[in-house]
Amino acid sequence: MQLTYQPFELQLKHTFTIAKFSRTSTPLMLVQLTHEGQTGFGEASMVPYMGESHQSATEFLNKVDVSQFKYPIDFAAIIHYLDSIALGQPAIKAAIDIALHDLDGKLKGKPCWEIFGSDPANMPVTSYTIGIDTKNVILQKVKEAKGLKVIKVKLGRDSDKELIQTIRSVTNVPLYVDANQGWTDRKQSLDLIYWLQEQGVQLIEQPMLKTDIDGNAWITEHSPIPIIGDEAVQRLGDVTAAKGVYHGINIKLMKSAGMYEAKQMINKARELGLKILIGCMSETSCATLAAAVLAPQCDWADLDGPLLTINNPYQNPDMVNGKWVLNKKEGLGLDV
Repeated sequence: MQLTYQPFELQLKHTFTIAKFSRTSTPLMLVQLTHEGQTGFGEASMVPYMGESHQSATEFLNKVDVSQFKYPIDFAAIIHYLDSIALGQPAIKAAIDIALHDLDGKLKGKPCWEIFGSDPANMPVTSYTIGIDTKNVILQKVKEAKGLKVIKVKLGRDSDKELIQTIRSVTNVPLYVDANQGWTDRKQSLDLIYWLQEQGVQLIEQPMLKTDIDGNAWITEHSPIPIIGDEAVQRLGDVTAAKGVYHGINIKLMKSAGMYEAKQMINKARELGLKILIGCMSETSCATLAAAVLAPQCDWADLDGPLLTINNPYQNPDMVNGKWVLNKKEGLGLDV
């Protein structure tokens, strides 16, 4: 196999602000793996809090020995090999995993969703994320979400209620909420959760610090709506630990090191009776389609990467009634 890669800076439509930081772009690494005349595409989206960068990704890729990648592809062995190169760095590992799955589908002549056993008819609607911002910008973002069936709202500051009220002044679509570890007082948080329920909020991600296991578990025990572990759930080993602390987990390919382990996380979550939200970082159509392959096996989807960016290097996937469409093209179905 031949490995090639290219650094890329993904520009966002708006400054993206959550509880603890803001950004206007996201560094990516676009990866390609070629074998027997077919090319698989992958990407790493390296958001700041995960600690990866163009430099770290380049150094990692330079250590990858593609002679380890045999066909037929043994994805379990490859993840083991990638983990042996360096600890952490799940996004660049995901880029390789995604490219290999795209390549595998093309070599087999099948779409990835068929290989994974997903049913396109079960695709959930995807939410459209609105970050923390001024009232006027929030209203502009809501306009841009027209046609989407769910809005996801970033909270975690003193302006939480004002932000929700601003959105509710112009739309009644269901809401998801992500506090990004921004809440600190469990009683105040629970009071806010009951108010959010009245506002049509259907789930809440990571209310308190991921290290505050007791606080998150207490909120989960008392919350009238599902509480989802996000920053607390990175890879497969974290799923079991989420049981009893959260109602469900948020799986992101950039945390799970790709599609193979994300599928193992789905299986484990179902075994434990946990709900599943499949989410994303700031991503192009490539990683979005990779996650969409698994989305029909999940309860909710937050796969809005291409909708929030202005320089997607690929064509946007087709969307109907707020749902990404899984086409019959081989591999991921990415149009390049």
